[in-house]
Amino acid sequence: MRFYDAEDSDCAIAQALAVVGDWWALLVVRELAGGATRFGELAEALGVSRKVLTERLNALVEHGLVRRARYSDHPPRFDYLLTNKGRGLLPVLIALQNWGQQHVLGDGSVTAAGVVDSLEARRMQRLVGQQIPSLTLASARGGNTDPVDGDADESAGARWTVLYCFPGAWAPGTGTHPPGWELVPGAAGCTLEATTFRDRLPEFTARGATVHGVSTQRPDQLAAFVSHLRIPFPMISDQDLLLATALRLPTFRAAGVDRLKRLTLIVDRRERRILQALYPVSDPVGAIEDALAVLAAAA
Repeated sequence: MRFYDAEDSDCAIAQALAVVGDWWALLVVRELAGGATRFGELAEALGVSRKVLTERLNALVEHGLVRRARYSDHPPRFDYLLTNKGRGLLPVLIALQNWGQQHVLGDGSVTAAGVVDSLEARRMQRLVGQQIPSLTLASARGGNTDPVDGDADESAGARWTVLYCFPGAWAPGTGTHPPGWELVPGAAGCTLEATTFRDRLPEFTARGATVHGVSTQRPDQLAAFVSHLRIPFPMISDQDLLLATALRLPTFRAAGVDRLKRLTLIVDRRERRILQALYPVSDPVGAIEDALAVLAAAA
């Protein structure tokens, strides 16, 4: 089938490709998810000509994936924002990232841990200085929360957020680890990591930091885990992959679910800028020591 025949097909894959089959379109969605919303920002990030970018943005607006929001009348200027339909593409981007990391850049194996000095590790180091866009994610405590700001009553006066990403953790009786979980390098250790953060939370508080855990698990699974271990800090669900896509966080797929690889970000709460990205994390407890050392040096 030729590409221009795709819209006449009864195949949903072909119809989807008719909308986003051009690779520039997906890259535009990637940058919008990362917080670049203005034409100049998008052009600089993508290194694309103004003509090509204008065409792709117009097409995305026409198909309802992006909407324009005017921020200047004279001259007319717009922010380009993803719609719910556009955000529905984020799992597609993560799937492409997983496939590329596993089969193009990697050897085909599945891992929850990174490799020192790999392209993925270098990409994580380039997060330093990057601003985390404002996001609203589901909280294990109910409702929604911001992964950086968290709960206002607990984070008042804190300068830093220690945002640690983990693959997944379950409370007894609320589910089991996916089949073959123990065979995935780096997947084990989430309970030990959470309880160590719990027990050493006063040290983080003393350094002006609040701790937030984030995974792609459902909020109810995280809530059961929090209740079982009496975790005092926010646990946040990125089940819709908003944070993962915004920062292009390293992920892997297990039991049909995209999961975050182990990673710790130290974030300046006032500017939402990443001070340090600890990746790869081969020793969860050791990474907690490293995070405390970063905070001590930043004091």
